[in-house]
Amino acid sequence: MVRDDIVEYSLDGHHSEEAGKKIRSKIFKVTALLSVVTIVEVAIGWFLPRAEVGGLGSWGWFGIETTYMILTVLKAAYIILVFMHLGDERKALRRMILWPYIIFILYLVFILVTEAYAVNAAWLS
Repeated sequence: MVRDDIVEYSLDGHHSEEAGKKIRSKIFKVTALLSVVTIVEVAIGWFLPRAEVGGLGSWGWFGIETTYMILTVLKAAYIILVFMHLGDERKALRRMILWPYIIFILYLVFILVTEAYAVNAAWLS
């Protein structure tokens, strides 16, 4: 008895060699970009420990933390655009989906940083 409920999708791959090269190029581009951003984030944490940045003052460290958080949010947005195929949609739809999340994440980071400085000031006094 032959089953008609099983669909073999691997037989439907009708990509040309040019389309395959384009897909592989996009995969390498995404991997390289995410790797570079991750390496920069790790380098910030590795080479700028808090003890050495103490000479910059609290605003210098705040700038480093802010840079790190912005890189992380941008990397998350890029992952959403690529792996959830949101990058193929219209610009207005992408903005409508991404901006509320980015604003909410930045709001949570703002609360986290503000409360951390308030607790630190309370402990020091």
